[in-house]
Amino acid sequence: MNFMMSERTDPPEDLIGGGVVVAVVGPSGAGKDSVMNHARERLGDLAKDVSFVRRVITREANRNTEDHDSVDEEKFQRMVAEGAFAAHWFANGLSYGLPASMDRFVEGGGIIVANVSRAAIAQLRQRYAYVLPVVITAPADVLAERLRKRGREGSEAIAERLKRAEASELAVEGEITIVNDGSLDEASEKFIAALRKARAWSDVADSV
Repeated sequence: MNFMMSERTDPPEDLIGGGVVVAVVGPSGAGKDSVMNHARERLGDLAKDVSFVRRVITREANRNTEDHDSVDEEKFQRMVAEGAFAAHWFANGLSYGLPASMDRFVEGGGIIVANVSRAAIAQLRQRYAYVLPVVITAPADVLAERLRKRGREGSEAIAERLKRAEASELAVEGEITIVNDGSLDEASEKFIAALRKARAWSDVADSV
């Protein structure tokens, strides 16, 4: 079921309902982590209802990357076989997973925020009744400048990332789009507004 206020509020029995999964997607350089972290510090009364999920990634943790649980590919595949993930995908030479433990928070009516690939949204919609995709993006010149300042990749790698970003700019049904080309305060306020929408929907779904 897609996240739309006009749809029925009773989830199919085979899907996990109660709360909402806010699936954050967008190209490298869009500032997804910055927007989410800035919003997390300003949740106010939303804080008790929102959980930002910690991803499992086959990449060593360091201060220049997001805070995540790091495993090697062999262990990651064992975790897949054991059903440890609510969703998992492969991108940019790495494997990513969202812990199945988030099921309990959603069942309790909570809002899960997860940084995902667009390819993971279909998996999430096969598991959860209410999924709200939030696309955080920016104009191509802004993306390029941010990637250059990040200093992780050379010009060829950056050009390749921008090409992939352009190719992946496909609409996701029911999405909310945030163009992060201004102040971080502005973008995070829009993100918090999306979380309030998710909580409102959760409240409606929980009352029927």
